[in-house]
Amino acid sequence: MDTPGKSVERLFPFVLRAGILIIGRDTIGRNKGKLHFVLITEDISETVRAEILADFKHYPVVQHYGPADLEKFFGVRGAKTLGFKKSGLAQSIYAELKEHRINQPVTPTKPPEAPPTPPSKRNAG
Repeated sequence: MDTPGKSVERLFPFVLRAGILIIGRDTIGRNKGKLHFVLITEDISETVRAEILADFKHYPVVQHYGPADLEKFFGVRGAKTLGFKKSGLAQSIYAELKEHRINQPVTPTKPPEAPPTPPSKRNAG
């Protein structure tokens, strides 16, 4: 039986096989269209954390694990920022890490509705 907080780790071996891992902030930034969520380590600096929250405000940002954990789970050395591409697997992982989300969803604001424009009158003439 899985212990709470450990169950999501059973899915990590499949992340590499599925090819849904994006490593590093720059690479994640170039792949925003494919991104499901961002994972940052617990030891990341406050400055970098704030930058990531600003850069990826439209995506869930989860803060959990340390660099040693990421190396153990994914074989990436020294990484503090990982992205997960949109997939069923990423959805499952995010669902189990959701409690560690550090940003609120950004709801798109709709501009106030303008009154309907009357049809233009043509000049007869």
